[in-house]
Amino acid sequence: MRNLTQNIIELIRLTSISLPADVEAALISSFEREQDGSLSKNVLGAILENIKIAREESVPLCQDTGTPNFFVRFPAKYSTIYLTRMIRIAVAEATEKAYLRPNAVDGLTGVNSGNNLGEKHFPSIHFEEIEGDTLTIDLLLKGGGCENVGRQYTLPDMSLHAGRDLDGVRKAALDAVFQAQGQGCAPGFLGIAVGGDRGTSYLASKEVFTEKVGSHHPDPDIAELEKRITLDANELMIGPMGFGGKPTILGTRITGVHRLPASFFVSISFMCWAYRRRRMTVQGEEVSYE
Repeated sequence: MRNLTQNIIELIRLTSISLPADVEAALISSFEREQDGSLSKNVLGAILENIKIAREESVPLCQDTGTPNFFVRFPAKYSTIYLTRMIRIAVAEATEKAYLRPNAVDGLTGVNSGNNLGEKHFPSIHFEEIEGDTLTIDLLLKGGGCENVGRQYTLPDMSLHAGRDLDGVRKAALDAVFQAQGQGCAPGFLGIAVGGDRGTSYLASKEVFTEKVGSHHPDPDIAELEKRITLDANELMIGPMGFGGKPTILGTRITGVHRLPASFFVSISFMCWAYRRRRMTVQGEEVSYE
């Protein structure tokens, strides 16, 4: 089996230092729409300058380089044991090269491993075996701030007047944005999963972040709900970092997960402005990044 460790290190480097073009375009668009001299425009300007410096100097976009979330879609010829080994070695080496900050601490003792490796679940790796012969590895670096403001609702929720329907999903999403109040480094993005159990629902709400900004659910009614949640969230005028202004949520993506009739979970994950997402594709001898 081919050794892809160095390629995965490069995937980590690119993800850490350079935002995808679609994310940067969304931030630029928000900056251009804000009023000159406003606090929100100044904050967005500082964010855009930070993005430029990080890319030019090949340094991490944020001091919180986040939890590495790997979503691996692999053909049968690959071994998950060896893929896991390569990913873990790559994470440790990327930490040594300062593409990642050594952020991983033991949940019980608080002791830092020093290399971003935990005995279990750090980094977070999810595998899916697929047909064909193309390997894809999606990497999300998800910061602790935006992870902290994620929420999970059980509908119906009488306090929100939210029933088990799409309007209930909308009310839950807007409550989550309101409760965050710009914490988690707004402006950012929402990933929403409806259904599942508590674990699969949260996982699905993060997996949608592997898709490009501006993509929408294929069902037109769900796609319309995604757009409405974004618009309504921005009418809350929370703004960048909570300083006021419209740019609070730059995009919303919803997915559904089969559930038991007894449960109706709505899991909401936030992604901060530093929406660090990259994909590595291996086809034959060719490796590419996007």
